[in-house]
Amino acid sequence: QEQLVESGGGLAQAGGSLTLSCAASRRTFSRYAMGWFRQAPGKEREFVAGINFNSTHTNYADSAKGRFTISRDNAKKTLYLRMNSLKPEDTAIYYCASYPRTFIYHDNPQYWGQGTQVTVSS
Repeated sequence: QEQLVESGGGLAQAGGSLTLSCAASRRTFSRYAMGWFRQAPGKEREFVAGINFNSTHTNYADSAKGRFTISRDNAKKTLYLRMNSLKPEDTAIYYCASYPRTFIYHDNPQYWGQGTQVTVSS
């Protein structure tokens, strides 16, 4: 069982930055790929960024490329999402997720955090 707890959300101005964190509970955190998702009001949850178990591979949604950076610290069992050049359309609840294998492949996430709200004002 994995417990994921996000933090770092809040209110930011357009053009500003935020860094989200996700603390994991399992000692085996370093064995699994991780990802960030978001859900805006009235929309479906969507993939934002993913990272494999040892940080050698990352991938991003087109909306995040060039602005967001996913990273992880396996020693601290923590996943991060650095968000720069924020836009009002980035407003959403952001969720971290754990995948069942070392790479994302085509898997669905196995565990989810409770989410953290990000609001970007224009």
